[in-house]
Amino acid sequence: MSKTPSFTGWHAVVLHREDSNTDRLKRQMTLLGIRTTRQWAPLSLTDMPDIVLVDADQGWDNLLPWEGAPPSRPVVALLGSEAPGRIAWALQQGAGAIIAKPIAASAVYPALVMAVSIHSERREVGERLQHLEERVRLRPLVHAAIEKLMAARGIDEERAYAILRDCAMRRRQPMEQIAAILLGGTEPLPEVG
Repeated sequence: MSKTPSFTGWHAVVLHREDSNTDRLKRQMTLLGIRTTRQWAPLSLTDMPDIVLVDADQGWDNLLPWEGAPPSRPVVALLGSEAPGRIAWALQQGAGAIIAKPIAASAVYPALVMAVSIHSERREVGERLQHLEERVRLRPLVHAAIEKLMAARGIDEERAYAILRDCAMRRRQPMEQIAAILLGGTEPLPEVG
């Protein structure tokens, strides 16, 4: 994230019992332009907020709807304990930042910025990883296209790979896509032959 976000107009859900911490948190979030809802019940997938703040001291599994999957929203853990199990629970829920209890007003904005930034980075890394996994899965197509070029032109593997790569670069398409076109014969590739 290159700049700090403006939270004006955002909606936050605070999963916490009502107490002086939630009162301070709600006041500070209102100053930041964030509409805040507090509840002490599992979060529903149907009405997702922009950001989630969760009591990591008393939270339980299934309090957040993305168990076992990456969180769909930035998460901030509210934590008053140093218990390793509670910290581990917060991390399992996808917390990107922690606000220590008792809550200090000056801790809220930096934690929100951190959580949003880390959530964004996690999503980008996940998307890149998914893209790379797809390319690895399609790698046999590239190998088959190289073998087809080697047989058709009587060239070595290095030269066949270079031809396929150059064709992909000229067309500005992934090598896997060019390999699929070549193998499928759906379109003539004059660059490949």
